[in-house]
Amino acid sequence: MKYKALLTAATLTGIIGSTGAMAQESPTIAVVAKVGGIPWFNAMEMGIEQMGEELGLEAYMVGPTSADPALQVRAIEDLISRGVDVIGVVPNDREVLEPVLERARDQGIIVLTHESPESVNIDYDFEMISAQQLGEEHAKLLADSTGCEGSYAVYVGGLSVPAHNAWADAAVNWLDDNCSGLTQAADRFGVAESVDDSRNTTLDLLRAHEDLAGIMSFGSQGTIGAARAVKERGLEGDVAVMGLFSPGQGRRLVHEGVITGGFQWSPLDAGKAFVALGEMLYNGEEITDGAELPVLGEITLDGKTIFASKPLKLSKDTVDELAELGL
Repeated sequence: MKYKALLTAATLTGIIGSTGAMAQESPTIAVVAKVGGIPWFNAMEMGIEQMGEELGLEAYMVGPTSADPALQVRAIEDLISRGVDVIGVVPNDREVLEPVLERARDQGIIVLTHESPESVNIDYDFEMISAQQLGEEHAKLLADSTGCEGSYAVYVGGLSVPAHNAWADAAVNWLDDNCSGLTQAADRFGVAESVDDSRNTTLDLLRAHEDLAGIMSFGSQGTIGAARAVKERGLEGDVAVMGLFSPGQGRRLVHEGVITGGFQWSPLDAGKAFVALGEMLYNGEEITDGAELPVLGEITLDGKTIFASKPLKLSKDTVDELAELGL
């Protein structure tokens, strides 16, 4: 437990000789996003702040200016120096963050990750949906959309982003087993956290592969960028685009038939889960397999990984309602 570190001289004077004990404060919880200023993490920040207010504790997000693991390291180092009680992070590169997360835990700070089930120096990682379920749902949608003919491409936020690549692996494995007529146009691309990079990559693929039938993006900006490129080329309906995306950002492209759809979870709820889990662990509460947890519902515990099952289907029927929720 931590106590207030910043006290005025007058306050200190009042404490000296006092017979009353210093009151414990509620935990401070800080979450480091992959990158700030994009709709997905804006929604996550909203969830963090809402749950912090609901629980009566300080909770906030730190958003690096780009998806650079070094910026996340610096942000975590700053939070360690501030003495926060809980650090949450959505890693851009798990291995790069391991040393600084180890230092945080050595300082007695609780560490939570999201989208990083392979992280080591943590208390827990939580996933709103299993990697296999998320990947396979997209693979089935791609198979239905293309008739298992032609070639396809896979975008991830980065080639070292753990969860994105786990989702991609599950999708590719399912397609290899069930949709052999659909082949990969190229190795996966680490462009899905940038609209511009994913748009440019898609334009290059469309020029190089006349049989390109679909793009799966496991990263919220890749679906948008790919869809914009497909629309520019007038290929909506001919090239299926699907994946994770912010409903508010992508709903027009969905209604225009450029984005086929996708599956994801609520970043708003993920933000709330960071805070709710952080408070539980700060208070010494135990997490067990099959437990009913705040925000996450009934969970499966596999080692340090907490799996919920909270898929959100993105389609013409659901995207407007989700967008109105701020997603």
